[in-house]
Amino acid sequence: MVGRPLSEAELVERAKHGDQDAYGELVHAYQGIAFRTAYLLTGNGADAEDAAQDAFVKAFYALSRFRAGAELRPWLLQIVANEARNRRRSAGRRVNLALRVEADPLSGGAAPSPEVNLLAGERQSALLAAVNALPEEQQQVVACRYLLELTEEETAVTLGLRRGTVKSRLSRGLARLREQLEVSDA
Repeated sequence: MVGRPLSEAELVERAKHGDQDAYGELVHAYQGIAFRTAYLLTGNGADAEDAAQDAFVKAFYALSRFRAGAELRPWLLQIVANEARNRRRSAGRRVNLALRVEADPLSGGAAPSPEVNLLAGERQSALLAAVNALPEEQQQVVACRYLLELTEEETAVTLGLRRGTVKSRLSRGLARLREQLEVSDA
């Protein structure tokens, strides 16, 4: 008889007791979002990979300090963000966001026309250029919230900010994006 898959809490508990397979499952579940978060903050694929890997190692050794009942994702992403910021600081680089905005899937699975593809590509490029033009602090919050699809609370934990700070930076960033995109549409 096959047992049910282990919950995240059970995997964390096993990993706390040295079960590397359990921790491997957690890494597998979060490696994509960890890399995207690190890339958002470093702007460089190689640095993002290194930061994510180092963060997973640090998280493994810090699991004993992880509070039972807390959510793993924000805790882990905070470690990733700290590691990525340290790499960026040591390299003296500025963030240059180059994450891809996923296009909405078409209904019915029909292939889009070349015209639709062209317009979608232009909109995507304009949006990414507008996000890249935001001040770094707004860029990070907008990207975490909308490109990484983190909640406000997860964004706050990941970036080490208060929730109110996330809300205000998000509000200012979205207002700037609206202005920039309206100007480019005119």
